[in-house]
Amino acid sequence: MFPRPHKPAWKLWSTPGAWCTGADGGRGTAMSALKKKLQDRIPVWRNDLHSFIKEHGETQIATVSINQIYGGMRGVRAMICDTSEVPPERGLLIRGIPVAELTGKLPEEIFFLLCTGELPGEHELHDLQKELSRRARVPQYIWDVLMAMPKDSHPMAMLDTAVLVMERESQFRRRYDEGMERKDYWEAMLEDSLDLIARLPGIAAGIYRIRFDKGPRIDSRGDLDWSANYVHMLGFDDPDGRFGKMMRLYLVLHSDHEGGNVSAHACHCVASALSDAYYSVSAGLNGLAGPLHGLANQECLKWVLMVHEKFGGVPTDAQLREFAWDTLKSGRVIPGYGHAVLRVTDPRFDAFRAFGLKYLPEDPVFRIVDQVFRIVPDVLKEQGKAKDPWPNVDAGSGALLYHFGLKEFSYYTVLFSVSRALGMCAQMIISRAFGEAIERPKSSTTEWLKAKVKALSPKLAAL
Repeated sequence: MFPRPHKPAWKLWSTPGAWCTGADGGRGTAMSALKKKLQDRIPVWRNDLHSFIKEHGETQIATVSINQIYGGMRGVRAMICDTSEVPPERGLLIRGIPVAELTGKLPEEIFFLLCTGELPGEHELHDLQKELSRRARVPQYIWDVLMAMPKDSHPMAMLDTAVLVMERESQFRRRYDEGMERKDYWEAMLEDSLDLIARLPGIAAGIYRIRFDKGPRIDSRGDLDWSANYVHMLGFDDPDGRFGKMMRLYLVLHSDHEGGNVSAHACHCVASALSDAYYSVSAGLNGLAGPLHGLANQECLKWVLMVHEKFGGVPTDAQLREFAWDTLKSGRVIPGYGHAVLRVTDPRFDAFRAFGLKYLPEDPVFRIVDQVFRIVPDVLKEQGKAKDPWPNVDAGSGALLYHFGLKEFSYYTVLFSVSRALGMCAQMIISRAFGEAIERPKSSTTEWLKAKVKALSPKLAAL
């Protein structure tokens, strides 16, 4: 049960550990391995953080330009995210580990890593899987609400609604109302996060089946890991297990991407007001639903399918090169190429490409994706406008979903959401543990900025 990747299945066992008499909200369950690990780590982190701030709190680390203010705060260092980082020349690091080294892991292992800074041992992984399985049942009222929504509701609106409706079960809100101490905030946030993460695959799979008329909902299975259970509840026929492997990879690769992206930042901002996990993740999902954030893989796939349709299959290299130039000369962009932060090929794209080359090398849509990777960066270099001519993760992920028959484009962001919830929840747990303040940046008017520029630049005083 709960097989690890590339290893034989193994059985459930009882979980030894300390018994909680109140910190778990009075439920009297055995302390989970994840919670125990955090209890050990958080005091050390807090002491280190307190000493660091006391000694260096007044140190200036960055300046802000007017371009950055008007450009969406791009590049402004103004928040903390210890779960992951994205160095421009390396790509995503999860707790310091390159994501390329984590592609054989389960999403549960990544969540443990995000929270604690360490990959779980076999016992710790199994304990976390049992926790998620125990919490996985989706309350009936969620289905009642989703079934009452208009038939043409967007899948993301359905997912966000389900998360927000579940807020009634927040342990953080209940314990806060009871007078919980500030030092214990992270424990209640952990409980809410585990409940939410455990139920998301079932909710997301149910939305897929309801929204796209795929038949009755499929019950969760207690013997499957988190991503395998999601695949099972979606209802896809997967005799050779390739779709399951792809979904596991997808859920790992999209799990976190530092704190400044719209979904993570929106979640963090709302959570900083001590809103519980349901309110906060709902806010993050609303950001993820925006076309400039979660829609990217759909746009990339549409462009590739347009190429396929135009040439009646896979074009020659010369034809694709000419079509790429035609796209750019018409004032349009080639979706999936270029990244706000990266200046190298996104290692997550490399991981999807490697999967495609191994499992579906003859698929015509994937072949175009691979061909674009070989042709388009040189075209963009010749054009000279792109700071980063290399592909990001979205350039390849949609083609894999399409190959396995998941062709409902509006659902793709739901898949993204199920994965990114891991990072959002981990960031909230750590934020509560550190006691971070409510987010409240200072805004300025355009007139104030103009006056500031004049004061700093005597030559502009005549303007």
